[in-house]
Amino acid sequence: MKARVFVTLKAGVLDPQGKAIHHALEGLGFGGVNDVRAGKLIELDLAEGTRGDEIEDMCRKLLANTVIENFRIEQLG
Repeated sequence: MKARVFVTLKAGVLDPQGKAIHHALEGLGFGGVNDVRAGKLIELDLAEGTRGDEIEDMCRKLLANTVIENFRIEQLG
């Protein structure tokens, strides 16, 4: 079973990596980008029968800093 975990910064949290990407895009002539927020994608290869609540525990305990980040789990079957 595979799952993807998308981790993004919460609204209002400064995103220096996103700002750097935005600045670089402008420098390359891409003027239509209003803002950039960077995040991370974590792909998990899990044993069959791993429950959704177990994946959520993994996120809360290690994969995401829930003080400043949100996460979304996508189970791929």
